[in-house]
Amino acid sequence: MRQLSVVHAALAALLISLAAYLLLAYFVVPEIWIFRDRHRLSASNTMVTATADDIPGDPINVGLVGSKAQVVRAFAAARWYPADAITLRSSIDIGLSVVLDRPDREAPVSPLFYDGRKQDLAFEKAVGESADQRHHVRFWLTDRSDNDGRPVWLGSATFDRGVGLSHDTGQITHHIGADIDAERDFLISDLQAAGQIESTYEIDGIGATTDGRNGGGDRYFTDGLALIGIVASGTENRQGGAPAGNASLPQ
Repeated sequence: MRQLSVVHAALAALLISLAAYLLLAYFVVPEIWIFRDRHRLSASNTMVTATADDIPGDPINVGLVGSKAQVVRAFAAARWYPADAITLRSSIDIGLSVVLDRPDREAPVSPLFYDGRKQDLAFEKAVGESADQRHHVRFWLTDRSDNDGRPVWLGSATFDRGVGLSHDTGQITHHIGADIDAERDFLISDLQAAGQIESTYEIDGIGATTDGRNGGGDRYFTDGLALIGIVASGTENRQGGAPAGNASLPQ
């Protein structure tokens, strides 16, 4: 009977600790962060995403010009997989993938917001045997198009180097690699190698940054440019030409 009481007490303490962690990490600390660092919010420009807690997230550093079907086809050809929606099942699956070191090629990505909207598309490419490390990108459909009427998608490409706790809030998150330009360039070159990009051009992004911080408190550096890829309208690779009508994009 005494042993049973000890077990019940331990379980109660565990549940209380878990509830306290969830309350602090997902409700209290984000509000404290916003109050303490609200100057970072006002300083953010239009080429930075935000977390669900309105904390500045990953910068916009990549883009594509093409229909949704063309974009999806391009990533499929390059063997990138669409990210699952966040559900209880997908959350359990990604947790087991990391803990048990087993594949989860369509693991969910956390929501980020740009222009007030959650990402419209997200793709990933695993590194290793689990979802602990992966290349991934989120895209938002804009109201802009090129001269041929094809829509412009702006995105944020980063490399997830491992699962941990957010430096800002303590929430469970993926930590990103600091060199976000390398991930931007990898994404476009991977699509080019698959014959899916016919040309590229650059636009101004966040601006040169040597000591940026994203929504998880991870440091990053960048030349501040966003690399835009023109998705090939056919199956052939037609690299090297001029963009098929540059869209009017924010500078």
